Amino acid sequence: MPDVIQIATTTPTKELAQQIALALVERRLAACVQIAGPIESVYRWQGEIETAAEWQCVIKTRAELFSEVESAIRQLHAYAIPEILATPVVAGSSGYLEWLATETQPT
Repeated sequence: MPDVIQIATTTPTKELAQQIALALVERRLAACVQIAGPIESVYRWQGEIETAAEWQCVIKTRAELFSEVESAIRQLHAYAIPEILATPVVAGSSGYLEWLATETQPT
């Protein structure tokens, strides 16, 4: 089983979340991207507390693809410093993990 991660990013619009998701799946950098939202984010930016409605992408991929996924997100993203956080998957159903590995292999 390859090392599997989930990467989270947020976007200011549903359309941008969909654009990122489609690009990652088309390039086989992700097997699946789930889009949820709108969510409310509260954060500090440039010394001020901000709130924003955002859309969250949860990206399922192999750990070895993190740098490529990060690069693709940065190229498409609207934020100066987008959230790009990876979390290791410590366990999962064997069928799902096999599917994920297959769908993130170059053709």
